[in-house]
This record gives sequence, C-alpha cells and structure tokens, in this order.
Amino acid sequence: MTASSRQQQPQPPVPGARILVVEARFYDDLADELLRGARAAITQAEGVAEVFTVDGALEIPATMAILLDRAEASGTPYDAAVALGCVIRGETGHYEIVAGESARALMDLSVARRFPLGNGILTVENDAQARARARVDEMNKGGGAADAALAVLRIKRGLVTGF
Repeated sequence: MTASSRQQQPQPPVPGARILVVEARFYDDLADELLRGARAAITQAEGVAEVFTVDGALEIPATMAILLDRAEASGTPYDAAVALGCVIRGETGHYEIVAGESARALMDLSVARRFPLGNGILTVENDAQARARARVDEMNKGGGAADAALAVLRIKRGLVTGF
C-alpha cells in the first residue's frame, strides 16, 4: 500500500480530540509548511490543534512532557501529540546528536505514557530534501506525522478493529 492510497482511505473522525503540536522554528519557512500539513490533517479528522513553539528539535521532547503534565494536572489532557521540526546535516557531528536524541526522547515519551505521538522532525542531508518533505503538495511530512498520531489515537479509542 502506498502513502497516497493510505491517505485516500476514509478514517473514522476523532471529533474534539485535543492534539498537542510542538514545533521547532529553527527553519521558519519549513516549520510553516510542516505546521500547515499537520493542521490540515487534524482538522480533517475533526480534531483541534494546540500549537506551541520552541527554538530547536532538542527542546521538543521536554516541552511536550511539560505540557502533557500541565494539561493532565488541569483536567484537560491531550489525546495525542505531534512533533514538528527539521534537522539538516552540517559539517559536524551535532546532526547525529540532535536527530538521534530527539527521536529517542519522543519514542520514550510515547511508549512510557502509551500516548499517540507523531514524529514529524525531518532529518535530511540538505535544504532541497527538507523542502520536498515539508511541502504539503509534495511529501507532506507534517500531515503524515499528524496522521500517524491520529492512527494510534484511533486504536487507543477502539475505533479500529481487527486486533
């Protein structure tokens, strides 16, 4: 099954689902496009996106954990979360640290809490790859990350059968 055929299959809506979106704004134009794709996917699923901004990808997991704790303590927990950002390889080893540690922390957060989380942090070699992946009319990885979180949310809510 291709990505485009997956997107064409109708999915059950998740009306009113609160989706936390934490975006890194290190590359503003890419962040705008990733967020546009994520918002569209969440709106299509009848969810509500609540967006928070950080500087870079390494700040996303801690910010997400803080916001999840705050929302739960206030009695208004989030139903799922989406991480958005971009890490472009440079001339030093910093790329491996940022890409690997942000992904590891997000996975740890998702599994420990049994929480639907879509990782839309692009890890690419160059600007051209980043743009192709971020653009809604090309690879739409922001929308894909939101769709991934929503798919797990549907499983958690029992909207998907076959288990």
